[in-house]
Amino acid sequence: MCYSVIFEPIQEPGFEGYYYAHIPALDLTAQGEGIAGALTAAQELVKAWITRKRARGEAIPVERGSVIASIEVPGP
Repeated sequence: MCYSVIFEPIQEPGFEGYYYAHIPALDLTAQGEGIAGALTAAQELVKAWITRKRARGEAIPVERGSVIASIEVPGP
């Protein structure tokens, strides 16, 4: 299974160098130190999430493809 991950730096004091890892197809978010740490945390979270879903007999969403874009809005 393959899922897209979007990384975003955490903008909170004490979390410098940490990133959120968003998995949109599953509506999950993990965090970790650096991109590599966030990616590892995301992989572990998704594995545990899928294991729990399978144990309950629930369907596991399959990503059909992602399109990532940026928008620019005027600042103050």
